[in-house]
Amino acid sequence: MLNVTIDQFSYTNAPKNLILENIWFSLKAGEHLVVLGESGCGKSTLLHLIYGLLHLEHGALSWKDNPLLGPQHNLVPGEGAMKLVAQEFNVMPYISVKENIATHLSRNNKIEDAARVDELIAVVALEAHRDTKVKNLSGGQKQRVALAKALADTPEVILLDEPFSNIDTFRKNKLRRNLYGYLKAKNITCITATHDSDEALSFADTILMLREGKKEMMGPPQEIINNIVTPYQAGFFGSGSHVNMSLFDGHKKEHFKTLLPHQLKISETKTPLSGFVSKHYFKGHFYELEIQTPTETLFVNHPKKIAHNAVVFVTLV
Repeated sequence: MLNVTIDQFSYTNAPKNLILENIWFSLKAGEHLVVLGESGCGKSTLLHLIYGLLHLEHGALSWKDNPLLGPQHNLVPGEGAMKLVAQEFNVMPYISVKENIATHLSRNNKIEDAARVDELIAVVALEAHRDTKVKNLSGGQKQRVALAKALADTPEVILLDEPFSNIDTFRKNKLRRNLYGYLKAKNITCITATHDSDEALSFADTILMLREGKKEMMGPPQEIINNIVTPYQAGFFGSGSHVNMSLFDGHKKEHFKTLLPHQLKISETKTPLSGFVSKHYFKGHFYELEIQTPTETLFVNHPKKIAHNAVVFVTLV
């Protein structure tokens, strides 16, 4: 069990400059937590605290009931049971991909080591570059080498800081499936820091959404997506619509809720909520319509394109 309690953290120990505040969670072996948030919200700092690169004065960290004491107690920063894949790649440019991965192996059994290297090269889909010097790789390929290198000696916990930020979409989807499937199969606990909501919804057991260093929301992906109430929360998952719910539930007092495009639909019959189509965005198998009402802008998913300036009625799904 990984236990994290951060009462507060700042780089200067000044209360006015808090980076993280009131963050706590526990993860069992093999669980995957995705830390979701905008740039500068404290995602990387959280990973660095857990890994032991930063000292936590106000809070407590432990793995398997053993305290994680950080850089003031460890001669070499970093916890032995963990690996951190930071945004600055920890790769050696003048040796090959397979040699980079092998640097973290024991070298006691060449046959086992070679098989292990081949296994990890397949996980990150670099078979065609196993003998290529890392300095000749692209940024995305170097990122994949860093991922494989971190997994070489099978850590119990792996911390991933924007692990696919340099990888193109064509490769990213397969790589995410391979990597997170591998971590589950090996029962490796994982924390991923990202601003990518698709990654969070598809692969997380739990999502921790941060806002300015504080917990905004936390729970399973389905719970998160069904309990969005603010534009900030909605912003990670699509275009939020600020809807007056009293139009639909019969309450006299106005009360508003932020809804995502898939939670609204175009009605074939008249409803209390109407507007005109100001824009439409093709999403592949549907359109996202931007609808202007007298007071709000709504975003609604619809299977067909609707003419510009057409008047439509909107209801809840």
